[in-house]
Amino acid sequence: MPKLPIVSGSEAVKALQRLGFTVVRQKGSHVILQQDRCGCVVPNHREIKTGTLAGILKQAGVSVDDAIAEMSMQKSLHIH
Repeated sequence: MPKLPIVSGSEAVKALQRLGFTVVRQKGSHVILQQDRCGCVVPNHREIKTGTLAGILKQAGVSVDDAIAEMSMQKSLHIH
């Protein structure tokens, strides 16, 4: 399994949105996203630890490779 990057909660939410998830609601610092009947909860923190991110991806049913591709694409957009 590839190594997960350290990302912020907002970066994780944006990557999941590009993968088809929509924000359903937010309670405190936790953003709830949903795609069809599959949902996940993302803490909107400055940094999400890699273990937490792995759990979010597992809960969402998203492969690590797809998530890394979306997050790296997002970071490359900010550089240029």
